[in-house]
Amino acid sequence: MYPAAPLPDTSPAEKGWLAVIAAGLLALLLTAADADTGRQVAWLYAGMGLVSAGTLGWSWLKFGRRPAGVQQDNLWLRSSTSRGSIAWVTGLVLTGFYVLLYWFPEYLERLVRPLDGLSLWLRGQPANQWFLYGTFYTLAILLMGGRALWKYRHSRYQVIRTLSVMFFQTGFAFILPGLLQLFQKPEFYFTYFWPLKYGYLFPNDVNYLLENGQALGVFMVFWGAMMSFLATPVLTYFFGKRWYCSWVCGCGGLAETAGDPYRQLSDKSRQAWRWEVRLIYPIFGAIIIITALLWVNYSWGNNFLGQVGDVAAKWYGFLIGALFSGVVGVGFYPILGNRVWCRFGCPMAAYLGLLQKHFSRFRISTNGGQCISCGNCSNVCEMGIDVKQYAQRGEPIIRASCVGCGMCSTACPRGVLNLENGPREGRYAGSPLIHADSLRILS
Repeated sequence: MYPAAPLPDTSPAEKGWLAVIAAGLLALLLTAADADTGRQVAWLYAGMGLVSAGTLGWSWLKFGRRPAGVQQDNLWLRSSTSRGSIAWVTGLVLTGFYVLLYWFPEYLERLVRPLDGLSLWLRGQPANQWFLYGTFYTLAILLMGGRALWKYRHSRYQVIRTLSVMFFQTGFAFILPGLLQLFQKPEFYFTYFWPLKYGYLFPNDVNYLLENGQALGVFMVFWGAMMSFLATPVLTYFFGKRWYCSWVCGCGGLAETAGDPYRQLSDKSRQAWRWEVRLIYPIFGAIIIITALLWVNYSWGNNFLGQVGDVAAKWYGFLIGALFSGVVGVGFYPILGNRVWCRFGCPMAAYLGLLQKHFSRFRISTNGGQCISCGNCSNVCEMGIDVKQYAQRGEPIIRASCVGCGMCSTACPRGVLNLENGPREGRYAGSPLIHADSLRILS
């Protein structure tokens, strides 16, 4: 066995920016520990400022001064990106934060209160744990989006896609819902639809929007229904699920930015694929049944099933909406990869995936005659697809799980992979330059 290659030395400048990030994290800890409200505000904004400056400065040194391209050097030698001790500590911290956020928000109060000024300015009301979460979530996408822009600046597709998720998260998932509350309208997220934002088509939520939003509420209900049942199939037919999962969705936006260092950790075994199928489609079926039950019960004056539908909805919200999507989906980034939720639990991904596989024009074509089996494509696939196996055979990739991030194509040194939007005729046809029998040269 050959000894592992030594990691390259971190430059003093990079160490300096990492020290700035560490100082910012320390300031956030001091925010949570300091009982003085005045100092809490100073600590919090100092912490966010230092983390922001350190992340952007380090990203510029790490990627901005290097030649453009996908660098996968030493990913499996670093403790932070190969399930080492740093990765486990990071995962525990993220998981702990989500546990406090969902079930013990009182322990986050000293982080929440310093944001009252920003919340009052944006929403007209004091901050709560969800405003804290939205602030941190949006900041993470913006900062790590900046890192992605430096890292993938050579790819026009990746640059535009990254800017898109940064725009939708900041504008439509953070600023716009706050402004709606400022004008005393129902909080609404226009980039989330049923079945991901399942409550938007539940009877109680629909009634709340209609009663409290007046004409705007009618539009919100119409928007949610139209996007779920009309726009989603049409857009997926033309562009595949990437129009949402990699360009609009906030969950995907965090995965593609903050989760980018962990994309190589996705399990590409057949057993993992079996678990993917066993989990994601039953979850999709469950939310369909729960939604139908709630509406049937509502139409019967809540006398058909009593509280069964509401209880089922609450358990779904606890197990899937909180435990899976938050605690596991984000907290396990450093251990299981950045698309755990999207791959195994998201009902929207299941819905889009079925449309993409059976009714879409989208595919990733492969030119097997030029594949050199380097494995870069498989290594960067966050959805656990062994892309190299398709490329070697010249077979197109038409998988329900593919989110169309395009990283496999971006990482390929030979231009073997190409994201295409049609036509449907010949969609499953392989590359004419190579046949599968040509690969069996040793038989």
